[in-house]
Amino acid sequence: MSLIDTLQAFPILFITAVTAMSLAIGSFLNVVIYRLPKMLERQWRDELVDLNGQEVAAAPRYNLMVPRSACPACNHPIGALENVPVVSYLVLRGKCAACHAGISPRYPFVEALTGALSGYIAWRYGFTWHTLATLIFVWAMIALAFIDLDTFYLPDDITLPLIWAGLLVNIGGVFVDLQSAVIGAIAGYLALWLVFWGYKLATGKDGMGYGDFKLLAAIGAWLGWKMLPVVILLSSLVGAIVGISLIVFARHGRNVPIPFGPYLVMGGLIALFWGDQLLQYYLQTL
Repeated sequence: MSLIDTLQAFPILFITAVTAMSLAIGSFLNVVIYRLPKMLERQWRDELVDLNGQEVAAAPRYNLMVPRSACPACNHPIGALENVPVVSYLVLRGKCAACHAGISPRYPFVEALTGALSGYIAWRYGFTWHTLATLIFVWAMIALAFIDLDTFYLPDDITLPLIWAGLLVNIGGVFVDLQSAVIGAIAGYLALWLVFWGYKLATGKDGMGYGDFKLLAAIGAWLGWKMLPVVILLSSLVGAIVGISLIVFARHGRNVPIPFGPYLVMGGLIALFWGDQLLQYYLQTL
């Protein structure tokens, strides 16, 4: 019996394999979340230097693979045994093996979240192309949420390919038909674009970034236009609850901006898994 036949025959083995692999994917997503914004900053700085006609020494290579991951406090290279998802953090008790500086608990959180969501996807959809497509969508959404949380920026390097990937996936009608996906991408972008300009004309201030438009366009491309009201409603509701909680309990200033991307991601994931049931319940209630 081949490996593929075995995974098809034993669902629990398939779910376990997807979960284990996705823990490693979560570790890679931590690298993307940390390094991609820095890579873009370097690129913009180099472009600005070129425009000014300045000559500077070539900077060391810096991408998702190079240099090797190291402790930010002491620059100790992180070995393979220190980089086992979740497990290494627990064994090291959240500290660097060399200097014992604290390691952010967000690293194992991202790994565990990626593994848990991926395992749920494998359980829900089984050994199908739907599972593979959903995994790609969810991994990209996790990366975008945490990058926006850190930097207030949703990089085109992820949002634009995600839009095209959604349209390509739905050529075969994996989530919705292609027409719904195309309308979803257009409507998703325009919905927040109109909100942005309405707010700006009324207040003279920017209410959100252009990355939010592209993220909602990507969600529309994957899930179709019918899910956009659900996504917008859920993200706004979660954002309002979190925002009010931060103001009341964490003394977060009302004028201090809060990234909207993570709430769009939450709304998109809820709509992905339970959007049809929510729409049905809403229509039945009406």
